[in-house]
Amino acid sequence: MIPQEKIAAATRGLSEAFGVAAFDDIRDLTERPGSNRVFRIVVRGSAYLLRINTRAGDVRHHFGCMQAAAEAGLAPRVWYTSAEDRISITDFVEAVPLPAGDALRRVPAALRTLHALPPFPVVPFNTTCTFLLSKGPALDGYIGRVQAANVLPQGESEEVFARYAQMSAIYACHESDMVSSHNDLFKPDNTLFDGQRVWLVDWEHPANNHFAIAEEVIAELYG
Repeated sequence: MIPQEKIAAATRGLSEAFGVAAFDDIRDLTERPGSNRVFRIVVRGSAYLLRINTRAGDVRHHFGCMQAAAEAGLAPRVWYTSAEDRISITDFVEAVPLPAGDALRRVPAALRTLHALPPFPVVPFNTTCTFLLSKGPALDGYIGRVQAANVLPQGESEEVFARYAQMSAIYACHESDMVSSHNDLFKPDNTLFDGQRVWLVDWEHPANNHFAIAEEVIAELYG
């Protein structure tokens, strides 16, 4: 199941993490073509998640934030990472349904712990849903390109940017509001419950965010 060009890298990971050359069992959990390759592997009777990052980008930031979250008890234990091979091995979470009552207590608690972590390293480009609140050259360039594209009639375009100006004035950007954030919790599969605790997984887009507005909304509405 593992792509031929990644077999040697996966073997190195198994050797460094567990001192073995092969797994006992494997199941492909990759969602769809083009997604990162994800496998449930079994080594010495225990299940782990082997992830092969196939998307472009610097995975060192991804792996570093994931490790920080794991040390805080928010993400599964990290057994192995290789930025060069773009591979990670972590504990596998056997997920069970999370009752609504428990979710309204556990998910906000997990997010409060996440937001209390030391700030994540700064990323060059904010891909989160609050990008439009991140004032600076990257945002100015994006707004300029949208305006120059003329994708809407002039009257509608003027209204859109007037509304945007109102929004950005209300949601002012203050450095003190920036907290470490997961930034991909819109996807329900990234919040798992094992019957004892909530785990946040798939740390591909971590960044500092404006008090994690979107995550706070999820925390209130979850379940």
